[in-house]
Amino acid sequence: MRQLTKTGSYISNRIGRAIADYNLIEDKDRILIAVSGGKDSLSLLRLLNERKKWAPVNYKLIAVHVESDYKGGCGACKSELKKIFKKEGVEHHFEKIKILDKKRKVNCFWCSWNRRKALFTLADKFRCNKVALGHHMDDILETLLLNIFYHGEFAAMNPRQELFKGKIVIIRPLCYAEEKHLKRFAIECGFKAQVSTCPNAETSKRRVMKNFIKKLEEDCSYVKTNIFKSVSRVKEEYIKL
Repeated sequence: MRQLTKTGSYISNRIGRAIADYNLIEDKDRILIAVSGGKDSLSLLRLLNERKKWAPVNYKLIAVHVESDYKGGCGACKSELKKIFKKEGVEHHFEKIKILDKKRKVNCFWCSWNRRKALFTLADKFRCNKVALGHHMDDILETLLLNIFYHGEFAAMNPRQELFKGKIVIIRPLCYAEEKHLKRFAIECGFKAQVSTCPNAETSKRRVMKNFIKKLEEDCSYVKTNIFKSVSRVKEEYIKL
């Protein structure tokens, strides 16, 4: 029996579409879920764990939380995460890493690189063939625009991305879900409100893109859908220079 709110069911249906469209989850998969403690990763954990009860394929979930030497962070703390993992009945692991540079400051590239390295190492350790990340549609759109405006390239986060010759596959089951729905679901689940204390959060280029998309929505309510679809509707004959 499914035990989800209306919002949860809506997001779960979006996840189902993504799984079918991109072949994200297959029978006998061992999936490592990167759980930061924020609304997105906790919602993904809850929804994928719920789907296990009735999904036509059998898969195992292993929740991993990567702790850093930066005493900021956001979302649920370690003790809260342990309670959530226990309630969900999932195998879990906590891993510590260093992200501060020699000046004891946070470098975005170094932080991201070390977190990914830890996840891939743990995926190999726990014999997981897939790593699930909590990136949603808004994250993907912001990344696409960031690459266009600041790097001069048309690239985004793939819903499914094979690495190391297919040994590990990154999946993003929330690729069809919008952040506003995840916020609502997190409240319904009683997850701790996410308040980022990253020193680069408010001044980051990603924040600029988020505000830019929000402004565009005032004129075109379906702008997110259009941007998302554009990735798979490239008319090459009109862009060759």
